Amino acid sequence: MNGRTNRLIMIALTFAAGGILLVGGVLLGTFLQMRILTEGTPGTATIGGPFTLVATDGQKVSDQTYRGKWVLIYFGYTYCPDACPTALNNISVALEKLGPDAGKLQTFFVTVDPQRDTQEVMTDYLKPFDSRILGLTGTKAQIDDVIKEFHLYASAEKSEGHGNDYYVSHSSYIYLMDPHGSFVDVIHGNAVGDEIAIWVRKVMRDAGS
Repeated sequence: MNGRTNRLIMIALTFAAGGILLVGGVLLGTFLQMRILTEGTPGTATIGGPFTLVATDGQKVSDQTYRGKWVLIYFGYTYCPDACPTALNNISVALEKLGPDAGKLQTFFVTVDPQRDTQEVMTDYLKPFDSRILGLTGTKAQIDDVIKEFHLYASAEKSEGHGNDYYVSHSSYIYLMDPHGSFVDVIHGNAVGDEIAIWVRKVMRDAGS
């Protein structure tokens, strides 16, 4: 198997660890999820789709807003104890390593916890990271749609506390979409900045960008 297929199978295994995924009201087993994620060729996979969310600066952002640019997307939440800050730091390093090539790229941090992650909360949270990372949030329905479109695993975990005291278990992958909005590949969020930069640059150059 090639590297892309191996990474997609890793996503499927993440879903398996979280249980059976609910998509469109139909319970899908791990085998079917793996088939959805690994079928097709780069640019034709079933991952991704139309969305409309709100950026930290208040502007509406859709899947059409940055057509013509490569798009790097990481899904997480601001209360995340380790995976999200690690991934965002790695992405920040990658953007620096990419140099001029970073200008061909738009990077998003999309929350899977819209109840707590308001525009203001996300703005404060992203301050330590590269300023080119744009935070996106929305209503629960909007975020649920995005989670479904990208075949994410995200599940709120109850804690002994009350109110906003809870964790969200979620898959930790960085998605790369091409300038036409089609899914290209994924890399794990714990990949170091150098590795992410090399990966993105290679994909861009192979595509002639």
